[in-house]
Amino acid sequence: MATILVADDSRTELEIFRRILEPAGYLVIMAYDGIEAEELALSRKPDLIILDILMPKKNGYQVCRDLKSMQASKAIPVVMVTSKGEEADVFWGKRQGANEYLVKPFTRDLLLQTVARLLHAPAAG
Repeated sequence: MATILVADDSRTELEIFRRILEPAGYLVIMAYDGIEAEELALSRKPDLIILDILMPKKNGYQVCRDLKSMQASKAIPVVMVTSKGEEADVFWGKRQGANEYLVKPFTRDLLLQTVARLLHAPAAG
């Protein structure tokens, strides 16, 4: 069973992710801010990370950049899922190392397809 770390400061959003991912067979661990997300990524070594951008303590861009710069976590696929959908936001997210960038509101099918594709892609790094 693949483990997915979901980081978002909204408990409602986290619950939405959990209700989509767990029935699809994924183990979901949750973080409520950027620092907790980074700590859980390094200690639990999830198979994939879903990051919101606007989080307290450390934003999703910073978390992604930091994780992608560390040997221990650089190969973990990162999906940024956020309401920030301008072209510059997407560009910046990819520039920080995100493998994918989804804009809220997203569909259940799009999320599951993205997760499945990234989990079955050849390892990076």
